[in-house]
Amino acid sequence: MLSTDLVALAALAGVLALVGAAAAGRDVMREDEGNARVREIGLLIRRGAEAFLRREYRLLAWFVASMAVVLAVTIDYNALGNPAIAALRDRPTDALPVGPWTALAYILGAIGSGTAGLVGLSTAVRGSTRTTHAAVAGIGQALRVAFRTGAVMGLTVAGVGLLGLALVWLAFRDPSIAAGFAFGASSVALFARVGGGIFTKAADIAADTVGKVEAGIPEDDPRNPATIADNVGDIVGDVVGMGADLFESYVGAMIATLTLAALGIFVLDPPGADRGAMLIALPFLVAGCGILGSLVGVGIVRVGPEASMSGLLRVFRVGIYASAGIMLAVSAAVVALLGLPTAFFWVLVVGVAVGQTIGAATEFFTSYAYRPTRWIAAQARSGGASVVIAGVAIGLLSTVVPTLAVVAGIVMANELAGLYGIALAAVGMLATVGITLATDAFGSVADNAGGLVEQAGLGPEMRQRTDALDALGNTTAATGKGFAIGSAVLTALALMVVYVEVAGIDALDLTDPRVLGGSILGAMLPFLFAALAMEAVGRVAGMMIEEVRRQFREIPGLREASPGVQPDAARAVDIATRGALRSMVAPALVAVLAPIGVGAVLGAEALGGLLVGAIASGFVLATFMANAGGAWDNAKKYIELGHFGGPGSKEHAAAIVGDVVGDPFKDTAGPSINILLKIMAIVAVVFGPLFV
Repeated sequence: MLSTDLVALAALAGVLALVGAAAAGRDVMREDEGNARVREIGLLIRRGAEAFLRREYRLLAWFVASMAVVLAVTIDYNALGNPAIAALRDRPTDALPVGPWTALAYILGAIGSGTAGLVGLSTAVRGSTRTTHAAVAGIGQALRVAFRTGAVMGLTVAGVGLLGLALVWLAFRDPSIAAGFAFGASSVALFARVGGGIFTKAADIAADTVGKVEAGIPEDDPRNPATIADNVGDIVGDVVGMGADLFESYVGAMIATLTLAALGIFVLDPPGADRGAMLIALPFLVAGCGILGSLVGVGIVRVGPEASMSGLLRVFRVGIYASAGIMLAVSAAVVALLGLPTAFFWVLVVGVAVGQTIGAATEFFTSYAYRPTRWIAAQARSGGASVVIAGVAIGLLSTVVPTLAVVAGIVMANELAGLYGIALAAVGMLATVGITLATDAFGSVADNAGGLVEQAGLGPEMRQRTDALDALGNTTAATGKGFAIGSAVLTALALMVVYVEVAGIDALDLTDPRVLGGSILGAMLPFLFAALAMEAVGRVAGMMIEEVRRQFREIPGLREASPGVQPDAARAVDIATRGALRSMVAPALVAVLAPIGVGAVLGAEALGGLLVGAIASGFVLATFMANAGGAWDNAKKYIELGHFGGPGSKEHAAAIVGDVVGDPFKDTAGPSINILLKIMAIVAVVFGPLFV
């Protein structure tokens, strides 16, 4: 069977994922939306989220159009400058310049990522109201609805990513053009993650600071003008942002793997196969196996009407482990049927093991079921400063296990199958993105459901149920971020290897001043990027805080909850939207222009050093920020469950300080860094030959 036939076969799995997403979405839509008040609030959230995404995508469209023109007129080299790839292309388009086709693939990648985001947003805002109503029947039913809602996003990302990339490859069979698809996905991910992250955390900080701390009202109280904006932010920041993030990693890992195969960068020749043909198809097939595993995993995640926190976590673990097990089993059969060495299967095992290790470590350091987060909560007895110090300490400590896991994975994958093995390990880690993203998006849906319960006045028993789901969502979201960061490192590393090959660099010598200087610049960039994101959150949050204070001060009867008095939520959403869209431009320009500038001024070797430094420092910084933020958030939740003083106590106020500090850590700067790493690497691959 030809490699193109194998890729076409894998593409059918992408179609199957989209069918599964449609089925999950239909299942969610059949649920009751709840009473009139819940539907009314849900409509406000949906309108706010759609308004933000429309304005964000309009801005992004200008960026994509401009970059497509740049690609079309500057990328005039053929097949990454490597004659070995020319044999893969036998279409009439071979005689045409690669630039226009790369630009087309870039646009398709952006459209694919944007489409997945729109589907996720539409389903998430509708699933939130249905999860709220489902909580009447118990935690089990609410979990089922929220998780199925998240599954729509997860399966859509997997389906669109695999199907879109497969079609691009079948049409052009050129890694340089396929890299354009990944670049388009990266562009959308950068804006979605940074812009959405700024929006959601600015709104969250304003709601907490003025509402819970200054006004002494509950979280998500309907009197708070920032509450609706906070709910909107959960969708545009976490669901759409994380979806675009993992979409980018998913296609980037496959492109890096197939490119290394096309360039002949592998140490195990598959017997009886043309040069690299089987290994080009392998990442597509593994992704297809992952979709099969995800579909089964999504189907078996079930829980009884009532369950403990540990019981809920166990349910998710069963689904995730089952998905990984099925993916590996089917992949083993694929490797055997293709006649490939078993080392390729063991590389996939390494990738899965690294991902599971990172997930388990993240869960341990961020869930209040374990000692680290409870210890942070205990520090609230000494005040807010102690909570912040404890969270920083736990965040720093949490980087050790993921770092060891990634290093061990890199070494083992390289020993098994060389540099190709490292890229394939990233594909193995990301193959079950359908269920991984489902567990992450679930948290945002559960969080929104909790807000709807509070705003609709459905009572403390309902809030207790949704709070349990929200706490679980905080943990699964933190685990998802850790998974995304770990996969970003392997993906960026594989893309860096591709860059070294296409740029014709024999080796990156750290004693070379240019390489050393580039690596130092690269190590600095994640800190600059994080600083710009954090500064933006602080600036927009300040604007939001002043607006909330103004409304409490100037709208008669708002603070007292007088009948018929409502806050101006639309104005708060508009302020967050305008502030986020303005503020996301600077970080985005840094990510795209830094590698181009260093390559143009200091040369190809310096750009290689830039990637090395950025990957090394960015991975550790992103892990620290994401885990510290998750632990602070759950420490607050632990106190709200009645420990160490409970809600409204001085300990609770101290924990809120840590939570507010951690918000931009875990939802803006931290997870955005992994996109920085990948987009710099893919920019280097696309533009690299120009710097030779």
